[in-house]
Amino acid sequence: MPTLKEIFAARLLAAEAIKLQPTTPFTWASGWRSPIYCDNRKTLSFPTLRTFVKLQLARTVMERWPEADAIAGVATGAIAQGALVAEELGLPFCYVRSKAKDHGMQNLIEGSVAEGARVVVIEDLISTGGSSLKAVDALRQAGCTVLGMAASYTYGFSVAEQAFADAGVELVTLTDYETVIQVALQTNYIKPQDTELLRQWRTDPANWGK
Repeated sequence: MPTLKEIFAARLLAAEAIKLQPTTPFTWASGWRSPIYCDNRKTLSFPTLRTFVKLQLARTVMERWPEADAIAGVATGAIAQGALVAEELGLPFCYVRSKAKDHGMQNLIEGSVAEGARVVVIEDLISTGGSSLKAVDALRQAGCTVLGMAASYTYGFSVAEQAFADAGVELVTLTDYETVIQVALQTNYIKPQDTELLRQWRTDPANWGK
């Protein structure tokens, strides 16, 4: 029987929320060349998949952090997913910007979150972990206790794993890079000779393809 990670990986590939192009790589905003591109916002366009993500993230929160008082999303990709999870669980919701607004109230955190609240952060994608952990830091600065983070997908970079460990943040994801590659191979989305190239990229993504 397929695992949750395998089921979700297959659905992300089918919805083209994840694309693999080993021979015609993408260029990320960072300038990195990559044989994979992930845009989990596409899951919002498919009602069945959207509900699946909502329920699985909500289940993760209930199982790992049942004492949670609030849900926070990371802008912009996880705002919708976070709001859906908060609605499912009947909890308050806020979201954290990448930087404070330069006008009005100059908010970094949008919405109302009580000082001392126990918060679970929802994220759509973990790459290096930098932006995700900035959101954690903002919530801690606001007096919240961050219980952990639930995300749809992670590339599994070692730098991200170290960053989460250093920050003392437990991360749980619905699926990951290794599972996506496994499912893509099983479904003939990629060829067997592509797998080594895909694994090489993950070991040194900043310099891959140069």
